Amino acid sequence: MAESDQTRSEHTTTTTTTTTGGGAGMGFIIGALVVVVAGIAYFMFAGGNVANEGGGDVNVTIEGAGDAVQDAGEAVEGAAEAVEQEAESATEGN
Repeated sequence: MAESDQTRSEHTTTTTTTTTGGGAGMGFIIGALVVVVAGIAYFMFAGGNVANEGGGDVNVTIEGAGDAVQDAGEAVEGAAEAVEQEAESATEGN
């Protein structure tokens, strides 16, 4: 008898579909950007005069701050002089 040379092969295909919730984060970011742009547009079209119905001039008085302000000014002047001296000494070497 003749032998048959038939080979049988079976193929199985598996498809896996996954879904992610990445769209929620993107929606939040786009929503925040829309709110920011709307706020900027409101201030631009209002000309900087946003609902100032109740007020006029604003006066702020700080009592007892004279010495602190003077000391701060002297500290800034001292720092500026130190930077200037360092800059001069650095350029003298060249």
